Amino acid sequence: MLRDRARSAAILVPPLLVALWFGEPWITLVVAIAVLLGAIEAFRLFTAAGHASFPRLGVALAVVVALGDSVRAVTGGSAFLLFGVGIVLVGVAALTRPDPREGLSSFVTTVFGAAYVGLLGYVGRLANAGPVIDPAAGLGWLGPERAWVLVLVFGVWAYDTAAYFVGRRFGRRHFIPHISPGKTLEGVAGGTAAAVIVSALMVTLLGEWTIAGIGLGLAIALAAQTGDLVESMIKRAAGAKESGRLIPGHGGMLDRIDSFLFAAPVAFLYVVAAFR
Repeated sequence: MLRDRARSAAILVPPLLVALWFGEPWITLVVAIAVLLGAIEAFRLFTAAGHASFPRLGVALAVVVALGDSVRAVTGGSAFLLFGVGIVLVGVAALTRPDPREGLSSFVTTVFGAAYVGLLGYVGRLANAGPVIDPAAGLGWLGPERAWVLVLVFGVWAYDTAAYFVGRRFGRRHFIPHISPGKTLEGVAGGTAAAVIVSALMVTLLGEWTIAGIGLGLAIALAAQTGDLVESMIKRAAGAKESGRLIPGHGGMLDRIDSFLFAAPVAFLYVVAAFR
């Protein structure tokens, strides 16, 4: 299992680090590819779970939700406006279903799926809207475009890695077993501690208050765990062990970005609120 996880990391880590090194538009491109593949898998899971939807329309709308702010700025936000138009189109499509109950299910599932996977777009928003950092700080040379995304990435990775190893070594008490029987309270505690330590250290090296980094790490940990559990709930409803077979040993793209779907918007809100 550890060998397979290493292979998965070898596939995903280099493109992400290269994108962060070169900055925009490469960060946006990586996010777009991840959203596209993740949305395709998500709508397959919804179908397997018995929820009707409009997969092609939903995948397109997910990309719009994630990248809408890359369009020329407009009052109210480009992403919000385009998502609103997308909801109208999904509503029109839902009216074509002969059974109103199926139409309602298609409408709700499609809109939810697009919004759910589209949350990954907050990685790009964090890169573009992260607060300015002190160039003289330890990690100040990264610049805000890279630094805040790296805090998010390493915070989530620290949580996932520590939760896995601590849970495997010391786990005794189950955590929400009806959704994910393998997770334990000890694993959650270990992952949270790791995310807090890593985030606090990185934020300190960015020249910000350590206490604010502790809060950011805690927020990332809680959001990452929730994102992982929500995807587990969707897979369990669909009777699937993995979201796909894209990555050896770790299923599909959605299995790799599930934690980031919730951690990215939470981190974005915390960063723009606490560090400005």
